[in-house]
Amino acid sequence: MSNQISSLARSLSGLSALSIRMVRISIAIVLIWIGGLKVYNYEAEGIVPFVANSPFMSFFYAHPEDYKPHMQKEGEANPEKIAWHEANHTYLFSYGLGTVLVIFGILLLINKYNPGIGMIGAGMVILMSVVTLSFLITTTDSWVPALGDPDHGFPLLSARGRLVIKDLIMMSAAFVALCDSAKQYLILKGSE
Repeated sequence: MSNQISSLARSLSGLSALSIRMVRISIAIVLIWIGGLKVYNYEAEGIVPFVANSPFMSFFYAHPEDYKPHMQKEGEANPEKIAWHEANHTYLFSYGLGTVLVIFGILLLINKYNPGIGMIGAGMVILMSVVTLSFLITTTDSWVPALGDPDHGFPLLSARGRLVIKDLIMMSAAFVALCDSAKQYLILKGSE
């Protein structure tokens, strides 16, 4: 049994380069897919609590403090709420953010041809993840609200909080991609 485990370990250890490529491609797929979804109202409206409460991004909205009564459930299409989101620049901001996410995904994929650009893409994903993780501090909607249940607040993540905390994985994977891009860059430049 020990020989079989050692044989498996040897086989797996030879796949580290493939695993890093898979990480890079996975990040790119997630970014491009979610970035593409930012053109849909439900996705744009879903990020409103994060953007409205962020000291780094709330200035993109016309009325960040007034979002709660205008929130819609996924699939809901209330014309009055949609009009408010249009006036708030909710959709416009989402289009811009979606474009940025798609660009980050493409930069990661360009690594195959230009590791320097791959480093830039991975670095930008790390920064994006730091900003996203800051929502755990700035957005009270990240924690189970006090609505009568004694189990609420920190450390009990709400659905929004569970969505945000997963960016730890995105940030770590982007760091793996960044280190790999740096190694490829040095090899290409003949510095290693």
